[in-house]
Amino acid sequence: MGASQIKSDEVVVFFPTYAYLDAQGTNWILPIHGLIFEPQEDSVKRALLIAGVRKQLKVEQGTPEANRLAERMRLFLVDNERGKQISIRIGSEVYQAGTSGANGHFQAELRLAVGDVKRLPGNPEANSRWITFRAATREGDRRRFDGRAQLIGQTGLSIVSDIDDTIKHSQVTDRKALMRNTFLKEYQAVPGMAELYRVAAERGAAFHYVSGSPWQLYRPLEELRGAAGFPAGSFHLKSFRLKDSSALALWKSQEATKLAAMGPILERFPKRKFILIGDSGEQDPEIYAKIAREHPEQIVAVFIRNLGDQAAGNERFRTAFEGIERQRWELFGHPEELRERVVELAETHCSTVSPQGILE
Repeated sequence: MGASQIKSDEVVVFFPTYAYLDAQGTNWILPIHGLIFEPQEDSVKRALLIAGVRKQLKVEQGTPEANRLAERMRLFLVDNERGKQISIRIGSEVYQAGTSGANGHFQAELRLAVGDVKRLPGNPEANSRWITFRAATREGDRRRFDGRAQLIGQTGLSIVSDIDDTIKHSQVTDRKALMRNTFLKEYQAVPGMAELYRVAAERGAAFHYVSGSPWQLYRPLEELRGAAGFPAGSFHLKSFRLKDSSALALWKSQEATKLAAMGPILERFPKRKFILIGDSGEQDPEIYAKIAREHPEQIVAVFIRNLGDQAAGNERFRTAFEGIERQRWELFGHPEELRERVVELAETHCSTVSPQGILE
């Protein structure tokens, strides 16, 4: 199989995914998801558009906020490359990773025998259970486009986490503040959340970050995740193209995006237990409660970060969580309030995983 069709002025980004075992436990199913685009950083038309937005937001030219605005807006103003065949290299083998669509995204599912994965250079079990790969570029192209997927066993504990206002300050309910936090300000983690997540990760929990934020913001979000010390995990964001809709569509209903991402996760891991963590700012209580009702054997807890002075007994939460046992959901103000409960759940459900590791 040949190299990818990546030109010298094109860039490939692989999004972190998760791999799961087939029903027989003999093969890893490895989803690949990425994006190929041309940055167009020297485009005069795009520069004028960015300048217009900067003036509209009353941001002074040459300031850190102006530079950040230009950097993040360019993520939405790239030329997405259609019809590009992408190949990846895993160990010594090359695999087809899909052909890009109109939005530049490409996807594929690979099947790798468990024994073959064990024999890969740098055994994934020693690499925090992640399998790594890279784009197979043309001869002479020394650039590296790396990707990875977490190998998640059939049993254990997974945490599905929202991003905006759950682990990152966004102020989604205030549109002006949201615009500034998204495009002008340095991303800030919610204090204490990374420490809480690390407690669970150290005991074996896997993570999935599911958000209504668009894929264009993946790289700054991933930078925040790493810098703040959140555990690595798969990302599940929203498909969005500025040319197809207005900028306000960035923050429309998250329900469809989250349900579409979480459904396959639960389906692929029927024996795992899940904690869902979100916030009260938008629809997380309603979305998570719906999922908890539909998957009572899998969802062991729903934790909602309380952004206001709301009480668990008010009408919204009573309606949202109707029919769900009170011990299965909780509002919290500071992450430390959840530490004891998260440790208990992690130690209970991660203990079902073989101490020799999921690759045995």
